[in-house]
Formats: sequence, structure tokens, C-alpha cells
Amino acid sequence: MKKYLALDVGDVRIGVAKSDILGMLASPVETIDRRKTKAVKRIVELCREVHTTSIVVGIPKSLDGTEKRQAEKVREFVAKLEKEIEDLEVIEVDERFSTVMADNILNDLNKKGAIEKRKVVDKMAAAIILQTFLDSQKRNFN
Repeated sequence: MKKYLALDVGDVRIGVAKSDILGMLASPVETIDRRKTKAVKRIVELCREVHTTSIVVGIPKSLDGTEKRQAEKVREFVAKLEKEIEDLEVIEVDERFSTVMADNILNDLNKKGAIEKRKVVDKMAAAIILQTFLDSQKRNFN
């Protein structure tokens, strides 16, 4: 089975998640602080660790389905990754509500502090993006 890495790319942080070996479950990996870490380099390292060249990336859209300016920024970031990772497969997924869903999950888990949430919400959003993709693959397979 193919393993995937998922990215929730923001201006300040990038949430990262990975799939299990069967490609059924997504789990949060880490949140990369772009001010403190060379994000492209770190994602290249994570791809090597996970043994994948397949990345699922969330594309932000408005409620009406149109793409936001951030979508262009995400694609610019992905273009940098494509220069570093040979044969990179990029799968774009509509990420509407992924951060809201992650925030709601963390509220349910009593992660109420803003600093505590910031450390977790982006990687949870990446896991939601990846799980959405994995679930769609299962539906397409059946």
C-alpha cells in the first residue's frame, strides 16, 4: 500500500500528518513553525522517514468553492517541494472547515489554552485533510 504525508500549509505554521501502512488511518505528526524551521527541508526529511513521495495538501477555498489567495501560496510552497523531491505526487484536497473541525475536537478534549491549541490544531487539521482523502479513496475503491 502507498503511504501519504499530508500538509496544512499556513503562513506561520504547517501541520503535518501521515497515513498508516495500510492507507486507512491518518495521524498527526508535528507542527512546523516556519519562523524557526526550514519547512521544505523538514518535509523532505519527513518524506524520507515515512518512505513516501506522495503528499496530500489542503487547498483553502471560500464557502462558495472559489479559491482564496492562500491557495496560491500553498501551490508556491508545493512548487518548492517539487524541486527537492524527485517524482513528487501532489494530491490537492479541499480543506474547508478542517481547522474548524480540529479546533472543535480540541475543545472537546479540553485543550482550551491558546498556546496549547496552537501547538496541536495545525497537525490535527492535516490529519483531518488526510483522513478525508483516505476515506474518499476507500469509497472510490468499493
